[in-house]
Amino acid sequence: MAPWNSAKAKVQLRLGVQRLRTLQEKKAAQAKAARRDIALLLEKGKVETARIKVENIINEDIHVELLELLELYCELLLARFGLLELGTREPDPGINEGVCSIIYAAPRTELKELHVLRDILMHKYGREFSVAVMDNKDSCVSERITKKLTTLTPSSQLVDAYLSEIAKGYGIAWSPPGAETDHAGDDAGDGGVKEIEKSAVLEAPIPDASVISAEARKAGARTPKLPEIPPTVDAKESAPKVAPQPPPEDDFDALAKRFAALKKR
Repeated sequence: MAPWNSAKAKVQLRLGVQRLRTLQEKKAAQAKAARRDIALLLEKGKVETARIKVENIINEDIHVELLELLELYCELLLARFGLLELGTREPDPGINEGVCSIIYAAPRTELKELHVLRDILMHKYGREFSVAVMDNKDSCVSERITKKLTTLTPSSQLVDAYLSEIAKGYGIAWSPPGAETDHAGDDAGDGGVKEIEKSAVLEAPIPDASVISAEARKAGARTPKLPEIPPTVDAKESAPKVAPQPPPEDDFDALAKRFAALKKR
């Protein structure tokens, strides 16, 4: 193991940050090309091949997250480098998580800068501490790091979610098996219910007012009285016109008319 050297440790931390960023960018470009290939497979209907390839993308994404965490810990040690220079046999609590994470996870990466930094830290804090970290004694390593290093086969739900997002991103009409059927069934069910309700409303007979009144009287309820609608036309104009009656005749005029009629006979 390389002996502790303050200047060299700081240089390795800075180189580690730069190399971690470069590696993340490289893997991001590779993942983009892999997603394009998977989109083509989905377009051609080769779903099983696409599912196998997308598992590799999921694992690569998890590894990129690990690299992001290691970059964060390297920056933390740079910012608190004064604590790293203390002559203690165990790291200060302010940097303990970063030191343990780098010692534990560096061998799982392909970066030589992190390997050298790990040797420097192991030499500084001794063999006993280093062995305890490698065995993750008392859960000294962050759970975020251990989860990223756990190799598990991605679940089918996660694979389907990845495939759906890739298909959506490249404008390909694809969805997991059963998703379209369920969605279409829900839509058809809603539409059928709405049509039935609509037809029921349209075909329902209009009840007669007399029937309603009779049923209301049977139930003991009083038939509501309709409000009176005020006339919109003047009463004088709306009243029917009656022909004027001639004034009553006098008795003398009536007798004169009768004599005149008798003379004509």
